[in-house]
Amino acid sequence: MKKLKVAVIGVGFWGKNHVRVFRELPETDLVAVCDRDIERAEEVAKKYEVEAYRDSQDVLKREDIEAASICTWTTTHAMEAMKALTAGKHILVEKPLANTVENAKRIVESAINENLHLMVGFIERFNPGVQKAKEILETGKIGELVSASGKRVSQWPERIGDVGVVKDYAIHEIDIVRSIFEADPIAVYAQAGKLKHQKYEDYVQMMLTFKKTKTAFIEANWLTPYKIRDLTLVGSKGTMSLNYLTQGITLETEKETLKPRRRWEEPLKLELQHFARSILKDKPPEVSGVDGLKALTIAEAALESSSLGCVVKLNLDKQISD
Repeated sequence: MKKLKVAVIGVGFWGKNHVRVFRELPETDLVAVCDRDIERAEEVAKKYEVEAYRDSQDVLKREDIEAASICTWTTTHAMEAMKALTAGKHILVEKPLANTVENAKRIVESAINENLHLMVGFIERFNPGVQKAKEILETGKIGELVSASGKRVSQWPERIGDVGVVKDYAIHEIDIVRSIFEADPIAVYAQAGKLKHQKYEDYVQMMLTFKKTKTAFIEANWLTPYKIRDLTLVGSKGTMSLNYLTQGITLETEKETLKPRRRWEEPLKLELQHFARSILKDKPPEVSGVDGLKALTIAEAALESSSLGCVVKLNLDKQISD
């Protein structure tokens, strides 16, 4: 079987996980790592017996490398993504796709123009619990979906230093509810603030409105002293709760309470495997650049709503094409 030759650009907290998984996958051949901290890059490279680089341009010059994961700080995503696309490499960019909608648009347009795969790292799309929840929704067990509530809270992750909780945490839930509802929201109202971290917001409560008066509620913060990653779906005939961490589901209807089981699997491994297979089979990835752009557009609208103290209307197809 042909293996995809890959590099990881940025091998800090999360990039190291990309390195490990690419080495474990049968579909990929990890050949290089890159980090502006060359000592860190060399340490990771030595462990996995690959080449270490400080400058991503040097990595991208290599003709044998076909794809790259970009796991650098958010403010450098656009720069690193554009370098990789210009060099003819397929890319997976960790969420958020960029620090601004304008930069995200540049990445998406470049990937289209260069006819290269662009996938955004929304890992929860590949969480087996989420996939099971979507399967149950399709059976109609809880009836028609009315609302969704996502909660993603914990203490501030010190790895984050260039975006706030909306673009780092809440954006996961934004993407998931778009996927669950299979639709884009038409309005957002949010309240965000800075309690402990003065540079960026560290808490947010957000409501997304969809057509037919369906709603999604999102709570995210870097203040809660323990980790919660929950999703609750309310339907016309019942409710379904998911713990992202355990991947466990509780299904409640008028007649019964069920806890459907599914074998626990590592979401990152499923995500990177999908990325590799989409390239090897020349098929579009499940999470596209447009998905990343839309989620970021909603995140920025939420911040605007909080700043103005009012509802912000959305027309995503028009907004991302302008």
